Amino acid sequence: MNDQQLLRYSRHILVDEIGIEGQEKLLNAHALIIGAGGLGSPAALYLASAGVGTLSIADGDTVDLSNLQRQILHTEARIGEAKTQSAQQALAITNPDCNVRSLPRLETQSLLAAVSEADIILDCSDNFTTRYALNRACVMLKKPLVSGAAIKLTGQLFVFDPRQPQAPCYACLYPEDGHDEDLRCATTGILAPLTGVIGCMQAVEAIKLIAGFGQPATGMLQRYDALSGTWRRSLVHQEPTCPVCQAHV
Repeated sequence: MNDQQLLRYSRHILVDEIGIEGQEKLLNAHALIIGAGGLGSPAALYLASAGVGTLSIADGDTVDLSNLQRQILHTEARIGEAKTQSAQQALAITNPDCNVRSLPRLETQSLLAAVSEADIILDCSDNFTTRYALNRACVMLKKPLVSGAAIKLTGQLFVFDPRQPQAPCYACLYPEDGHDEDLRCATTGILAPLTGVIGCMQAVEAIKLIAGFGQPATGMLQRYDALSGTWRRSLVHQEPTCPVCQAHV
């Protein structure tokens, strides 16, 4: 770590649980973020500013005016650009030392390749199809996954780490053959800073897992109700009949 990095990350280094060793782990880490929208924006900004060395951001959409209410990576000047390109521009300003990789929408093989290269995965997507595919890839490759979701006035955070014995996966919580229809912000609406709350929490959990401090909320489902300002936590256990988990025992 050079002198400029020591100064930039000095407030992290002063935290006993992080220190120089934890900060070096962040600098050497590679995080994959699926989705550069409402959740991916704050998550990426905080991971970049915290010093995560490499960020790969995957998204197949372009910036739209309706995104700007909550997707804080993007600006009106970049409407029509690919969200991943817009993200690269924003994060280069936030921390030019962060290596930001732009990835298109990932299919089966490209998803597996991207997950295999990363140390930690953040699911900031907005549909079950992507969440299930990402979950299967993470279980197969034993990569920790920080999953977030937000709609209307509620959000949720679920962290799992398949490196741990008997760890539950996303399909233990929401079975693939019984999920509800996707809810979209375009039809149901969403409170803008709610995505910031959940996206920032995803960044917190990712940093704890990378740097190896504290108690990551693995196996814990956390639900946030913005209307009442309350959190509910519940422990998720691995389902013995989960086909995803059983396929990779």
